Amino acid sequence: MSNTYELKAEAREQVGKGSAREVRRNGKVPAVIYGDKQPPLAITLPYKEVFYKIHGGGFLTTVATIDVDGKKIQVLPKDYQLDPVKDFPLHVDFLRVSKDTQVNVNVPVRFINEEKSPGIKRGGVLNVVRHEVEFQCPANAIPDFITVDLDGAEIGVSIHISAVKLPAGVKPVISDRDFTIATIAGTAAAKSDADETAEAAAPAAAPEEK
Repeated sequence: MSNTYELKAEAREQVGKGSAREVRRNGKVPAVIYGDKQPPLAITLPYKEVFYKIHGGGFLTTVATIDVDGKKIQVLPKDYQLDPVKDFPLHVDFLRVSKDTQVNVNVPVRFINEEKSPGIKRGGVLNVVRHEVEFQCPANAIPDFITVDLDGAEIGVSIHISAVKLPAGVKPVISDRDFTIATIAGTAAAKSDADETAEAAAPAAAPEEK
């Protein structure tokens, strides 16, 4: 799980598009905190800190503490909007969380030991079906990524979610099938090499009787 962080915020009474534009003109980012059976809380955040957190990676999978005028609230970022041209943050949504909160998050997939895959060594290609997988997990135990080990993976192999070791309490949202994360696809040259290897390993045919 990524290291948590703290942001200082100010509560705002005015909401709506006009208020949000005014907040941005003042160099801040409008945001809202919702959930936990409490009314939504509109806030403003420092632009620079939010910008670097969003573009630094792991923003949507890291629990944060927001200090709203001295009151500290644990949250998980759930969504954000960026300017389509300049890429600066326009708005952020935060979900209140506690140690008992279960959340659905998209977790990146990391592949290791490509150099130990016989299929890739023969020219096979790693075909990534899912770069991220959606999991249900405790808000305070969100993994930074899941790891897929390619050691020993041959051409034609499909790697399913059941082959991945998951942290305790982390479950895939898709539970009705053993879905594919990646495959090792063979190129024409790799398949030709594999066929030659199979032929060489096959026993020689007995000579025909005359």
